[in-house]
Amino acid sequence: MHMPWLESYPEGMPAQIDAGGYLSLVDLLDQACKKHAGRAAAVSFDVQMTYGELDRYALAFAKWLQSLGLPRGFRVALMMPNVPAYLVTLLGTLRAGGVLVNVNPLYTSRELQLQLKDSGASVIVVFENFAHVLEKIEGCDALRHRVVVAPGDLLGRFKGALVNVVARYIKKIVPRWHLPGALSLQSLLRSGHAMPWVAPEIKHADLAALQYTGGTTGVPKGAMLTHGNLVANVLQIQEVAMPALRHVISQPLTMLAALPLYHVFAMTVCALYGMHAGMKNILVINPRDRQALIHTWRKYPVHIFPGVNTLFNSLTQKPEFSRLDFSDLKLVFGGGMALQPAVASRWVELTGRPLIEGYGLSECSPVVAANPTNGKVFSGSVGLPLPSTEIVIFDAQGQVVQFGVHGEIGVRGPQVMSGYWQAESETAQALREDGFFLTGDIGWMDENGFVFIADRKKDMILVSGFNVYPSEVEAVVSEHLDVVECAAIGVPDDHSGEAVKLFVVKKSPELTELDLKEWCMLQLARYKCPRSITFCDELPKSNVGKVLRRALRHHE
Repeated sequence: MHMPWLESYPEGMPAQIDAGGYLSLVDLLDQACKKHAGRAAAVSFDVQMTYGELDRYALAFAKWLQSLGLPRGFRVALMMPNVPAYLVTLLGTLRAGGVLVNVNPLYTSRELQLQLKDSGASVIVVFENFAHVLEKIEGCDALRHRVVVAPGDLLGRFKGALVNVVARYIKKIVPRWHLPGALSLQSLLRSGHAMPWVAPEIKHADLAALQYTGGTTGVPKGAMLTHGNLVANVLQIQEVAMPALRHVISQPLTMLAALPLYHVFAMTVCALYGMHAGMKNILVINPRDRQALIHTWRKYPVHIFPGVNTLFNSLTQKPEFSRLDFSDLKLVFGGGMALQPAVASRWVELTGRPLIEGYGLSECSPVVAANPTNGKVFSGSVGLPLPSTEIVIFDAQGQVVQFGVHGEIGVRGPQVMSGYWQAESETAQALREDGFFLTGDIGWMDENGFVFIADRKKDMILVSGFNVYPSEVEAVVSEHLDVVECAAIGVPDDHSGEAVKLFVVKKSPELTELDLKEWCMLQLARYKCPRSITFCDELPKSNVGKVLRRALRHHE
């Protein structure tokens, strides 16, 4: 197979990565904890946690999990914002032979219940601010153990107590909750330290994470990412980053982790790659508070900043951001959604560093392509296939097309998932027999191997980098007694890239836009809720009765 991208690689970038030096993702992270024991692994509320401390806390959590006697490959749901406990429980779960199930803490009880049921998670670790959502869950028979993380956990006795008081009684951002039998993380870690430990044998082929996504069909399901998948992607990202970091890689580097770690982009780039490289992750618990984020950047000079277009855009609108010192900034990764040229232009003008755009999918751990990190300008492309990665463009008949011709993007490499969790037919549709994963994205490749995206999955809506599936929104709205039928589409939005727009045929003339918005907010995460609603007499349909979302977009 002709691979033109290899000739476009920056000097020193290998065509292949070698993951043979690590037995598993656990081995990769364990080596990092030992090698960088004295370095800061994370900073939260100005409190540092070293790699040595992370190592000890994670082992205590792993010991506790092992004491439960759970079967091999048990699932642990992590429902937290960016706090030190996320890193601890991620590593502890993997060490114990468990499988990570990342959960968006903004989920409603309905959404949470669906994911817990499908994954069969037997343990959940939930941030206290969201424990009231877990309280409403019923019918998840596999869920036996609940662990609650307090806002001040792992921040030290004095600082931790202060953070808890402020969160619970001053800011009052911790709703009342009642979970009989739930354990606190702090008490669990204390007891775990003294428990016996037998390290399980873990191999590359073993499952490491279920990362939920709509895939190519729009129905949320778990992408099965193995230890080998994630080890490979960490090493691939390391090679991609090297041209930008070569002259500073020997020193401790700082990564600003503003993206939520439960999102696969941040989990792999910030948590896994950051730990592997011995970096200090500055954990931003609420990236929507732009002033606090800028204040954090001012205190901790940043070397690496992964983000999405909406985050870059909003920061460049803040006068305080332009006054920061960017002399330490070496690499700015952009992903999760398309980067807009106007945003990229403002960013490089303010910071002196270009936005390096990449391309990835949950099914691919997630990164499959990235622009050269020693580039000086925004290219408009999503970059070159990563080492050990092949990208081809297929036509409707499954044949490879010529350079410059549009078609469906296919990816093959060691980071591609083993399949969808308990979904054989969907797996068969997405994974070809030759190992190529069909992304459902339409694009083309130029003669130098650079990949360009023309369109995304047909109906998916991308709100601030998060997937919103119209079928899910429509299912919730359709349950309203005054709704005859409805359809959801994505429309451009200056703030979030896209927003959900809803078209509704109503049964009762009294039904209002406010009524439906309140209905949605009870059952959907805020970013999934419609920003605008249009009432109409009928929806456009095909001759077999299928709603034509394409026609609704043209209506816009």
